Amino acid sequence: MTAPRYCPFYCEENVWHLANDPQVGQGPRHVLLISNAARQVALWQQRAGAAENGGLVVWDYHVVLTCAAKVWDLDSRLAQGVVLAEYLAQTFRGAPERFAPAFRVMPAEVYRDALASDRRHMRAEDGAYRQPPPPWPAIGQGHTLDALLDFERGEPGVVVDLPGLVAYLPGR
Repeated sequence: MTAPRYCPFYCEENVWHLANDPQVGQGPRHVLLISNAARQVALWQQRAGAAENGGLVVWDYHVVLTCAAKVWDLDSRLAQGVVLAEYLAQTFRGAPERFAPAFRVMPAEVYRDALASDRRHMRAEDGAYRQPPPPWPAIGQGHTLDALLDFERGEPGVVVDLPGLVAYLPGR
């Protein structure tokens, strides 16, 4: 497998490209936007996290791709295409409730149509990037990422908690 497009700290763009990558495999593809009302969600096995802490990172949000009950998280230390149950068990290890994940689940093609990012969320007040941007152009016109991360909105897709995700995805 050739390496997919990847830039650290730009998971929403990484997944936007990955969602259209034929190397991911056959079957329905879903994008999971992971966050919560406080915008503080704990994920283990993340490359940005210290090994001695199990790769723990508290992200404001994170985005991954599923296909055929497997997960592609380009920021994870786990294998790409890891089985969904293993990914969930390794990545969400019973953090305190305030760090518990919620998921917006949507078909990958819906995500590709819905996402636009002018990367404003990655800029400091002086306009400088907090993290170096990807080498590819920004996606779409304007900025819809904040709306997609507003889990009070029902659309697009569905918003579920961790048990709801397990119930929702297997038949998809």
